[in-house]
Amino acid sequence: MPSELYAVDKAEKKPNFIIIFCDNLGYGDIEPFGSTLHRTPNLNRMAKEGRKFTHFYVTAGVCTPSRSSIMTGCYSQRVGMHTNPRDGWVLFPASPYGLNPSEVTIAEVLKEQGYATGIVGKWHLGDQPEFLPTRQGFDWFYGLPYSDNMTANKKRGWPPLPLMENEKVIEAPVDRDPLTKRLTERAMQWIAEHKDEPFFLYFPQAMPGSTTTPFASPAFKGKSKNGPWGDAVEELDWSMGVMMDQLIELGIAENTFVIWTSDNGAPINKGDLRRGSNLPLYGAGYTSSEGAFRVPTIVWQPGKVPAGTVCDELATTMDLLPTFAKLAGGKLPKNRKIDGHDIAPLLFGEAEEKTPYEVFYFYHQQQLQAVRSGPWKLFLPVSSERMQLHLKKKGKTEYLLFNVVEDITSEHNVAAEHPEIVARLKRFAEEAREDLGDTGKRGAGQRLPGKVDNPVAQVLKD
Repeated sequence: MPSELYAVDKAEKKPNFIIIFCDNLGYGDIEPFGSTLHRTPNLNRMAKEGRKFTHFYVTAGVCTPSRSSIMTGCYSQRVGMHTNPRDGWVLFPASPYGLNPSEVTIAEVLKEQGYATGIVGKWHLGDQPEFLPTRQGFDWFYGLPYSDNMTANKKRGWPPLPLMENEKVIEAPVDRDPLTKRLTERAMQWIAEHKDEPFFLYFPQAMPGSTTTPFASPAFKGKSKNGPWGDAVEELDWSMGVMMDQLIELGIAENTFVIWTSDNGAPINKGDLRRGSNLPLYGAGYTSSEGAFRVPTIVWQPGKVPAGTVCDELATTMDLLPTFAKLAGGKLPKNRKIDGHDIAPLLFGEAEEKTPYEVFYFYHQQQLQAVRSGPWKLFLPVSSERMQLHLKKKGKTEYLLFNVVEDITSEHNVAAEHPEIVARLKRFAEEAREDLGDTGKRGAGQRLPGKVDNPVAQVLKD
């Protein structure tokens, strides 16, 4: 069923949209997806009143490329944000690279439809003025330009971690302990200020965070069963509860679509739950495993999203731009390829609706490592085994085929039993190499990232 049936006409009030994008939160880190360590009553409520997605994917196992996809509706390889010669797979402070201003973002698409657009939290798509959110379709930005672990480092030329409002550093270094609380308060303030007009809020939370110890405010610090990681997760749950309550109190919940998800899986080390959990999925964040790409996702809109339901169809963050555009009565740019699809029928629980994806690709930087079609995920032989955990485990390169619907832990390689499926997915891989590239090969459909000369660090000025 096409989303024209959900899109507003000129006489109706346009729906609001909110995206909550946690940082490094794993598939098994919250109770609706199986956690027994973390108390997440508000996310339990969100799932009870909304809809869980069990096969919702990001497009990279790490933050910068993942975030470029949610903004553009494209694989990061298409928009040049998958790697760069200066920083590698994520942007560092004072990088000359960033999301190309010529790309059309989800904020720009909605702004054309009369939406107020705001971002509160972690950006990580370029810290130079040309790449900041205020140059990419957002009316207002309050948060961090990059990851919370990118703190002062004189040797690398990194400044004290900056808290920014729009294009100005307002505090440095920012205290990370109360960060979730402060970001939540500012997000709620912005929602209240724009409750009488259509709005889009992008709320990329800074926690649980990157490779440093996660942070939490005094009300949550030391209170969970799982150390600092659990403290941070439980405060994120509190934040979601504050948001749902406010939307109801303002009388706009039924006109506000909310999606809660993560930018990639938890970067666990040797099963250490204190670094998060992707169970029952195999693998850690920063890889091409299911544990890196498949993320916990809940959608909520009282009266519109069917309560207490589950969607097992494949969907991705790339789908939010085309879906929101259609729901808002807008159109996609016609002068470029968008990889995402309209998934409104899946979001709103239409019976018998299926994934729009014939194929989905798993890249590590420029290297194509796996392909999924239907329930089947094929890992490809690669010359370097970097971040391809299955090949490291096996100790040799070969085609590995898993049914990731029935074999959720990706334990049983059935390539030998299904040569015809392997052959079909290999053909998809060749199509990806031609379009999006592979190691040593540029794809015909790739575009360039943004780049500036003489980048400077974002610092607090008198």
